[in-house]
Order: sequence, then C-alpha cells, then structure tokens
Amino acid sequence: MKKLILLLVAAAFLAGMVGCSAEWYKHDTIYKTNDHMYFSWWGYKNPTAADAQKSQQEGWWGEEVPYIPAQ
Repeated sequence: MKKLILLLVAAAFLAGMVGCSAEWYKHDTIYKTNDHMYFSWWGYKNPTAADAQKSQQEGWWGEEVPYIPAQ
C-alpha cells in the first residue's frame, strides 16, 4: 500500500511538472547570467540601484506579459 501511495504521489508530481512548466526542459539554466544567479542566491537581501540597472540591461526577469482582463 505504501508503494502505491508513493507511486501516485510521484506520478502527480511529474504530471504537474509537465503541465505547469512545459518549457522548463528547453533551458539549460534558470538564471540569465552569473550575475543574476549571484543576486538570486545572496544579493536579494540588500538590492542596490546597480542591481536594478544590471537586471534591466541583462533581462533577468524575462519578457513582460501584458495583463488583459477577462471579459
């Protein structure tokens, strides 16, 4: 019974990964640059204006998707 529950949990997890993040496997990293990785790991607690400028120049946060309200 424990093996069945474990198998169902694993299947649900994998199904969720495929459904929610279908593009995840197309990228070799989740960070745009090494500076983005360092900021995400350590620099986020004390961001500076230089960090904000660097994030805009290097495109750390991806493409902006406009919000369109439902009708």
